[in-house]
Amino acid sequence: MAVDMKMNVLIVDDYKTMLRIVGNLLKQLGFTNIDEATDGATALEKMRQKNYGLVISDWNMEPMTGLQLLKEVRSDIKLKAVPFILVTGRGDRELVVKAAQAGVNNYIVKPFNAATLKTKIAAVIGDF
Repeated sequence: MAVDMKMNVLIVDDYKTMLRIVGNLLKQLGFTNIDEATDGATALEKMRQKNYGLVISDWNMEPMTGLQLLKEVRSDIKLKAVPFILVTGRGDRELVVKAAQAGVNNYIVKPFNAATLKTKIAAVIGDF
């Protein structure tokens, strides 16, 4: 099944520069409906108001981390199936295990480029 490039994608990061970078990479890959949130609580609110086909969230944010956001999403009956990718600057095994236990679909270590992002997204929602 072909990936719907018009599906809603939510990027969550407390650094506006990273929101812009990831947004630009997604546009390069062909995604057209990209929303942003600067913290986990705002992201959760947006997810409860609109259907998203993919969430890409930074791990290290305040006051709600990306991992906490993921746990909230997975515990919500209406949101729990949303594909979720966590982004972090740390790639140590302990974090990967925590993310996997919380139900993350994939994991990206910064820095990354469009090719890496495409590979990670394709592993979660299918080739495009």
